[in-house]
Amino acid sequence: MKSITLLTAFLSAAAVFQANAQNDTQHLNKIQVIGSHNSYKNAIEPALLKVLMAKDSTHSLRGLEYEHISITDQLNMGLHNLEIDVYADSKGGKYAHPKGLELAKPDRAYDPQGVMHQPGFKVLHIPDIDFRSSSLTFEACLQTLQKWSDAHPGHVPVFITLEPKDGSANRFGTQPEKFTPKLFKELDGVIRRVLGSDKLIVPDDVRGNYATLEAAVLAGNWPTMAQAKGKFLFILDDSNEKRDLYKKGHPSLKGRTVFINAEPGTPEAATLFRNDPEDSTIPGLVKKGYIIRTRADANTEEARANDYTHFKAAQNSGAQIITTDYYQPSTFFNSPYHVKFDDATYVRPNPVNGSEQ
Repeated sequence: MKSITLLTAFLSAAAVFQANAQNDTQHLNKIQVIGSHNSYKNAIEPALLKVLMAKDSTHSLRGLEYEHISITDQLNMGLHNLEIDVYADSKGGKYAHPKGLELAKPDRAYDPQGVMHQPGFKVLHIPDIDFRSSSLTFEACLQTLQKWSDAHPGHVPVFITLEPKDGSANRFGTQPEKFTPKLFKELDGVIRRVLGSDKLIVPDDVRGNYATLEAAVLAGNWPTMAQAKGKFLFILDDSNEKRDLYKKGHPSLKGRTVFINAEPGTPEAATLFRNDPEDSTIPGLVKKGYIIRTRADANTEEARANDYTHFKAAQNSGAQIITTDYYQPSTFFNSPYHVKFDDATYVRPNPVNGSEQ
């Protein structure tokens, strides 16, 4: 009887939430959303993939066989998380001529407008290999977000996981530009310039008068849905050198635009990445007040097997952000796999803390 009562209460809360999502007094950390992974990604060049697959005895490249509809179409579907990879390109032109196209003839022109020659952050998955993107530049991507947001005033807040990529040269010799304090300052600047402060939830907003950002989070100082409507919250997807570089000189991320994947117990801890949805620590972290990102699937494996195990674990964990490559079935192989909540939406009250006031 108790379980039936609890289920009835939860379903009732879900109905109220869906009707009043934009005006709810519930706090931002008490919802759960589904969003996309590598949200900008267009299909890898077909002829190039065929050449590369012929040389790939491990079949590891199968993990690249997915693509996304446009970011605008994803937002119109109701997705409330996007993931964007950014590469620095201070001089311009570093990624303008993908070397993979020397191995295979493209099926359509690459960058006919020449925007990849211009200085500024670029958006792509893997240089020279998986480079097709619905937004070639980060600024263009932000303009898409800004335009959509203006057309949908009061929308449910959107989480953006932002992965700054550099590292060693790939097999073709392309060496990504290394992120520096100057580049991170520029990254913050372009987000604020294009979107405007009125469309952003930043660490200073959450910290308020608390001694640290983490103290504010543990005290439940996330904005309400009413305060967060029409806004975006960015999270830096890095747990090592770039994360530490981004927070350096900014205790509790003071003055920064983007939250980070900080460790619990540190002043900057607010948003955490736990990519394994079966991680038993997630529910406890959610109850403490942190916002958690996890994954429903990866490398096309769950989709190929039509396996919902990880998606169900992600839902039950209470992780507020669940990413997937499959909010729609694959266009590359035959599988019905795709994820959504039981009511066919992509946002709902959090099953772990959503009933708390």
